[in-house]
Amino acid sequence: MSMPTLAAALRDVKGKGAARKLRRQDHIPAVFYGPVSNPMMLQIDRPALERLLREAGGENVILSLEITGAGGTSDRRSAMIKDLQIDPLKGVVLHTDFYEISMDKEISVNIPIELTGDPVGVESGGVLQHVRRELAISCLPGALVEKLELDVSGLGVGDAVHIRDIQLPQGITALDDEHLTVAVVAAPTAPVGEVAEEELEEAGGAEEATAEES
Repeated sequence: MSMPTLAAALRDVKGKGAARKLRRQDHIPAVFYGPVSNPMMLQIDRPALERLLREAGGENVILSLEITGAGGTSDRRSAMIKDLQIDPLKGVVLHTDFYEISMDKEISVNIPIELTGDPVGVESGGVLQHVRRELAISCLPGALVEKLELDVSGLGVGDAVHIRDIQLPQGITALDDEHLTVAVVAAPTAPVGEVAEEELEEAGGAEEATAEES
């Protein structure tokens, strides 16, 4: 996975007023922290962050954070986006948390599972059910992928695919139970209206038979 770079600057003021002022200038407040680093208050360019998120195309974003401090000194840190606060009406980022990582230490994250192909069982009237949409995995940051693609075209009615059936890329280990179901092609069921009509027909037939016997 490629690692984009994002510029950030230390900030020494906090509070709602300072945050509103930053946002008016198209910047947003951010926090950087990690297991061996003291928390740092940052400010970043909002359009630059939103462009990075669009280009990343996934939930787990690893980046190189270039932090500029007092006097123009700079420090580069590897980080993951840990939390995003987004305006529910405008859809713009309001705040973000960055968590420091080491490129030689494994991380644990959830990655999306995307189903591909049209199951043969669906052509026979079955219904494809996507049971588990994410997989918990562990890997080095450099081995992280945006998503897992799972081909379900060979599934017939009643067939299922489990976590143990997923071919994981090299360097990635699944953390979820291997017996958990990811997708299944369920047998077709009659609509409620049709079932009711069948039951009425059967009841009517039984009544007619009883009348004839009497």
